[in-house]
Amino acid sequence: MDTKENIGDKLQRIREDYQNIQSNLSRTLVGMEAVMDLLVGAIISGGHCLLEGVPGLAKTLLVKSLGQALGLETSRIQFTPDLMPSDITGAEVIVQDRDTGERSFRFIKGPIFTNLLLADEINRTPPKTQAALMEAMEERQVTSLGRRHGLDAPFLVIATQNPIEQEATYPLPAAQLDRFMYLVNVDYPSFEEEYEIIRLTTTRDPVLLEPVLTREEILWLTRTVHEHPISESLERIAVTLARMSRPDQDIAPDFIREWVSWGAGPRADQFLILGAKARALLRGRDRVEEEDLVHVAGPVFRHRILLNYQAEADSIKPDHLVDRLLDEIPELKVVRKAREPEVTRTGILSWFLRRR
Repeated sequence: MDTKENIGDKLQRIREDYQNIQSNLSRTLVGMEAVMDLLVGAIISGGHCLLEGVPGLAKTLLVKSLGQALGLETSRIQFTPDLMPSDITGAEVIVQDRDTGERSFRFIKGPIFTNLLLADEINRTPPKTQAALMEAMEERQVTSLGRRHGLDAPFLVIATQNPIEQEATYPLPAAQLDRFMYLVNVDYPSFEEEYEIIRLTTTRDPVLLEPVLTREEILWLTRTVHEHPISESLERIAVTLARMSRPDQDIAPDFIREWVSWGAGPRADQFLILGAKARALLRGRDRVEEEDLVHVAGPVFRHRILLNYQAEADSIKPDHLVDRLLDEIPELKVVRKAREPEVTRTGILSWFLRRR
């Protein structure tokens, strides 16, 4: 069992590793600290992520840079409507022994056999291929001709999708969305960030990042996240938050009953707790706090709350409901209020919608 000194050394090591990762990624990425924070937290928790944002926001560059900085083997698959399951998982091919002439099947591994998989524009491929990916995400294996082939640990999927172009797309089913730990919104950069981006990208060659961690260290971090203690009170808050999002529960608020068809399942509880643990560890804290739950609640819940037609008519978004759910729990409401920015004239509309 770790002594207090050893626990302190472990926390200090994790915090320094994370600072080195941030410093390394800042050489190629500008203004994406919040997104990087969530992705690193998900990776060390063993969770998959879905990035949503318009083209040109460096989502692909972000994933490639993460793979380099974390010392993980990285593959990229561009999803298209004609992509077949074997194109990503691999296939059995017939090979002939030169000496005996005997023929047999041999499995040729596809690009899914990697540590960090970038599934670019995942909603452009048909359900059959998405199902093959979902098996890999859930079971960490692929099946070909009835034979199972395990994937090396860690195996992590970071997928992207474009929210403004829905032609020739296949929306992800709820079952597959639920496999993603976070849905992360990637927004436009600020003026200063955009200026820094064009200054860096038009005056020098791309930077090749040096690995900060190794695959074995990532696996150690994942074990550490799962073993990190959390108070029973926070665990109960996480479960309560998920149950409140379900309109058929007695504790569901009126606005959930009015605007939600289906709420978050038990995976939301699990990912909420793991995400909070990872965030505390990356900051060198031995105690998970209410702030950690509040910080990861949006990415955990926004793709697990299915709105009804009334919510769409009222222009309600899942994030509005997550904010209101957090306000229903006094311990989290205090934290969220402290983090909420001051309402300005230009922000009145979004503030009003959030309060509906």
